[in-house]
Amino acid sequence: MRSELEKCLDGQLFNTSDPEILAIIHKAREYTREYNSTPSADASGRKKILSALFNKIGTNVNIDTPFYCDYGRHISIGNNVIININCTFVDCNKIDIGNNVLIASNVQIYTATHPVEMRDRLVDDWKDDGKTPYFRTFALPVKIEDNVWIGGGVIILPGVTIGENSVIGAGSVVTKSIPKNCVAFGNPCRPVRSINKS
Repeated sequence: MRSELEKCLDGQLFNTSDPEILAIIHKAREYTREYNSTPSADASGRKKILSALFNKIGTNVNIDTPFYCDYGRHISIGNNVIININCTFVDCNKIDIGNNVLIASNVQIYTATHPVEMRDRLVDDWKDDGKTPYFRTFALPVKIEDNVWIGGGVIILPGVTIGENSVIGAGSVVTKSIPKNCVAFGNPCRPVRSINKS
């Protein structure tokens, strides 16, 4: 029988109240609370916390505080990455961030989502037993490729890939994948011009 975590990572409906998942979330909350209260000058202490929290973290990574995430263990970060203040990563599924990536303040990355149709989103005859939520959830991975710059206040939705070298303008809502080598912005975010032509 497949675990709820396996269903989650496969993009299937999963139980967010599953004990294994709740234990991961509670541990991530402990790590982020500790990280957010660690002095910014304590580089080694901060790196130690992030190494325990994340699946992978490269060299020369600076994540400013406050920083929030859901599971932590589904986040992988390459080398030379800046994540500015007040970013939130809802990493029920994987969030993969490449090398040489700039992420501005107040960026939100979501992997979790819910069915749009009400009858699919809410559970019929739900009973508050503490074991199952009244809503249904699934999650899709997000990937940010090498050399990407994400502007301030950008929201990235589940299932999106942002192609290498691209720039996402501030305030954009990224609902679909963005190709490499372009500037994209808006709500919904769309490519507006090519860049990095050789």
